[in-house]
Amino acid sequence: MKVSIGVGGAASTTRDFQENVDFVIEAEKLGVDAVWSAEAWGQDAVTPLPYLAASTERIRLGTGIMQISARTPSMTAMTALSLAAISGDRFLLGLGVSGPQVVEGLQGRPFKAPLTRLRETVDIVKLAFAGERIAYQGRFHQLPLPGGQGKALRLAQAGNPNIPIYLATLGPKALEYTGEAADGWLGTSFVPTSSGAHLDYIRTGAAAVGRSLDEIDIQVGGSVAFGDPQALAQPLKAGLAFTLGAMGSATTNFYNDAYKRAGWEDVARESQALWVAGKRDQATAVIPDEMVLGTNLLGDDAMVRERLAAYRESGVTTIRLAPAGRDLESRLETLGRAMDLAKAL
Repeated sequence: MKVSIGVGGAASTTRDFQENVDFVIEAEKLGVDAVWSAEAWGQDAVTPLPYLAASTERIRLGTGIMQISARTPSMTAMTALSLAAISGDRFLLGLGVSGPQVVEGLQGRPFKAPLTRLRETVDIVKLAFAGERIAYQGRFHQLPLPGGQGKALRLAQAGNPNIPIYLATLGPKALEYTGEAADGWLGTSFVPTSSGAHLDYIRTGAAAVGRSLDEIDIQVGGSVAFGDPQALAQPLKAGLAFTLGAMGSATTNFYNDAYKRAGWEDVARESQALWVAGKRDQATAVIPDEMVLGTNLLGDDAMVRERLAAYRESGVTTIRLAPAGRDLESRLETLGRAMDLAKAL
């Protein structure tokens, strides 16, 4: 089982990017396979990667994820081709639809029919990767624009059909599409003991086009920390409550729905209702230890090893780890310890 890590994200408020660079450099030495640059409503996913590419030699570099509402499909393809060239073909294109609050609130784009928009984006990106002229008539994207002066163009960059496409999806139909069209899945809200809540849909989509689940890199994971598991679980509850209550609107929250399918329906509903009502402390308080422990890797070596095995047995091929620590040194110590356990599997 491979290991990946992440940098950036909505919670990343520091401008000290060098610490992220140092983290990735050392992670590469430890044998980490890939690093994903997050994008929410803070740091963008693209800008850090060329710097990381110049600072490393082997580790793969992915956008985790580029929001399809923030860029046109053709610009997404141009950016991906550029990053692949800059990095010596270490680039992984991660795409996702984000959620209504970000798409409509930050990007000023309608969120309706997100799966159709994702399909069209991937279709156009694949045309560009194949070096074809970009002519496409979809529901939301028409290239060239009808009635205008445009014409179907082929990008000046050479095609590169080998750039892997990873999709961050959560809804059943979107998961099926991932199985049909993607090289990998960037998963969240994943409970190893209820892996079918996600992977059954990916498997169905793959089978529909003559593929198998084995052809898709399944990347999920969580926080990893060593110590007393109950004590380690407490500070993670607020983040889980935020996911259940705030990652989307009161009516559209794919993360919440995924936890419901995975067996945590009562908790997901109660925590979301409290969060939406402005009772954030109570929304956090209703999260049980078992839910945190079941979706992260916490405890002593034996417990973390057991969790790693559980992810592997559930169908995960790459474990995404967020190592805990007060500073860079302690984060790397945690990561190295987890890497030793993963390699032993």
